[in-house]
Amino acid sequence: MRFFEYESRAIVAKAGIPVTRHGFATTVAEVSELAEQIAGPVVIKSQVLSGGRMKAGGVQFADTPAEAAGHAEQVLKLEIGGQMPRGVLVDSRAAVRHEYYAGVVWDGIRKLPVMLFSDMGGIDIEEVAEQQPEHVARAHFSTLRPFSEWQAKQVIASLGISGTVLGRLTPILTRLARLFLAYDMTLAEINPLGELEDGSVVALDAHMDMENEARPRQRELLQELGVGDEETRQAREPTPFELAGEEVDAQDHRGVAGNVTEFDGNLGLVIGAGGGSLTLFDAVRAHGGNPANYCEIGGNPSVRKACGLAKLVLGKPGVDKIAVMMSIVSNTRVDIVARGVIKACLELGLDPAEKIAIFRIPGAWEEEGFKILERYGVEYADRSVSLHEAARRAVEKIQGGELAGAR
Repeated sequence: MRFFEYESRAIVAKAGIPVTRHGFATTVAEVSELAEQIAGPVVIKSQVLSGGRMKAGGVQFADTPAEAAGHAEQVLKLEIGGQMPRGVLVDSRAAVRHEYYAGVVWDGIRKLPVMLFSDMGGIDIEEVAEQQPEHVARAHFSTLRPFSEWQAKQVIASLGISGTVLGRLTPILTRLARLFLAYDMTLAEINPLGELEDGSVVALDAHMDMENEARPRQRELLQELGVGDEETRQAREPTPFELAGEEVDAQDHRGVAGNVTEFDGNLGLVIGAGGGSLTLFDAVRAHGGNPANYCEIGGNPSVRKACGLAKLVLGKPGVDKIAVMMSIVSNTRVDIVARGVIKACLELGLDPAEKIAIFRIPGAWEEEGFKILERYGVEYADRSVSLHEAARRAVEKIQGGELAGAR
């Protein structure tokens, strides 16, 4: 889940990282009052979860409270990325000597968090890493041992930074790494991290994303920030198709049929195994297929749940066929999933042999499952058929090709 900038600032400050004087406002009157309290030049920032605020006119500069109020009146009405602002952040405009970047992200390949630091802040870190990689330092660190100031100092010094500014940057990176772990973040970013004319170092902007499944564990933090249980905080609002997927998953406590995400393709996917789902989705695209959806099914779902998910996908406009694929399963009965998808076809008045491009779920109770599929003429594949080969066959089927041999 994403946090608004004003919430990210609060998280950063809670961790002991200095921030500029600021306040959150939802009305023009509140903006004027905050600007008077700051008593100096301010920046008015739209509080939306989408990017591109500056280009869209959602960031304005003001020298007086009256000017701040005028800008706020416009910004509060400005839609950015399909979102109306929650409010505006009124931030004191600091005299900045130099801008840095500091961030922590999760490295899915190494299965470790990685600290990123750059002496070129204020711009997209991906752009810096691509065009001037010598200005970006990286360091993976353990989730079991606290990130130390010595590690932070190594990262910063690797870019040739020394002296007083090294000493002031070090605790900030240390605290940023620790809050990343303490609050189950997937991204903790300060950009820019500003060295001011007086030599102090403060966070001028912050961006925080939390693992959605960590919300129950982080309830205290979310309550402090005023984040309601009903707030999804997704990059976009879920579609009716995705909401229907949540309803299918909630119908029955057995198993999972979740993370349903809508796309515009013609090949429906009933796929599972977490990482396997991602592999299968990518494999379909790699072979020229156009997925109609993404989902994750597993954990031994009931026939009802498997049927519900398959019916949802089959009923999606534009879906010509579905591919039912998983890695080798031990915690999911193949025959139950087979019964579910066959039942979905029959209840919709569809021919399973025509609508199911391939069924590739080897594992527990596979012989029973394959017998059910064989009875209805559905192509099934055992463990000798790789995930990529199964995806290729499904794509070929939907593109009108013929492929002999099921096993």
